[in-house]
Amino acid sequence: MSQKTQALNPDTVLKNYWRNNVHFADFFNAVLFKGQQIIKPDELMDLDTEESSILEHKKYAEAIKASRDNIKIRKKSSKTGIEFVMLGKESQKYIDYAMPLRVMGYDYGTYKKQYNDNAAKYTSSHGMDADEYLSGMKRTDRFSPVVTVVVYYSETPWDGATTLHEMLHIPEEFAAYVNDYRILLVEARENNFVFHNMENIDFFKLMEIILDRHISKKEAREKAIQYSEEHKTGKSVVMAVAGATDSNIDYHAFEKGDGRMCTLFDEIAEEGRAEGKAEEIIDSGFEFGLSEEDILSRLQRKLGVSLQKAREYFNMFGKQAV
Repeated sequence: MSQKTQALNPDTVLKNYWRNNVHFADFFNAVLFKGQQIIKPDELMDLDTEESSILEHKKYAEAIKASRDNIKIRKKSSKTGIEFVMLGKESQKYIDYAMPLRVMGYDYGTYKKQYNDNAAKYTSSHGMDADEYLSGMKRTDRFSPVVTVVVYYSETPWDGATTLHEMLHIPEEFAAYVNDYRILLVEARENNFVFHNMENIDFFKLMEIILDRHISKKEAREKAIQYSEEHKTGKSVVMAVAGATDSNIDYHAFEKGDGRMCTLFDEIAEEGRAEGKAEEIIDSGFEFGLSEEDILSRLQRKLGVSLQKAREYFNMFGKQAV
């Protein structure tokens, strides 16, 4: 990597973009209210992103924290008291088939912390009946609701569960009695949301172009550069797109005014070339009857990638070759 090109941490870049209250409010208004301006940017307050992940059982809490999504933004409306959470998965080649469980864990953690904070106020039973005191809350106490949206940044269509029921084997006669849990999922590659903020419009339009599986990487690069030039896409959007696609950006090019999408798509085009080579290696491996282990070894050696990356390529193209 040249000294001019600096790797952007996808976590940091996307968090910086979505921490902007205007971006955040516009996104949730689009997802929840079809673009109606219900959530106001000036009503939103930042919250600590860690606290809602700490659950009572230590090992479970550690497991939840260790397997967190790469981006998590929490904000609370000062007007309604409602908490909004954005969970994001950037540039992943796999789908989290346990996502409903993970969202349940995040939401439970938020409610449990509210309960703990509320219960801490009651140091004695004064003014409480026995049931209230033992419960750690009065019958009139109420907590703030939480709304969680999962943003999936990948070209692979989501085919995982979006409800708890989809993860369970439930005999039909019991289905009505098993509590369900639904997640709100947004696929960056394809959505019909109504955004009002121009930067959000540009961000999701560029993600739609980049993640379009029906066109080549070269065509995607050309279309994205054309879109960026025509709409004069801003630096923050390009950096967010780079973060979501795990690409690198030349900061010096930005300073000179000649960066933008060209530099970014050089990185994406390179990834496209690597995928093409990987597909050829896998196809030829199957033709010669090589085992999965041998093909993975060839991918690592010929492309200079890690075993994890080799497995991603194998999962991507292996089924097609069989």
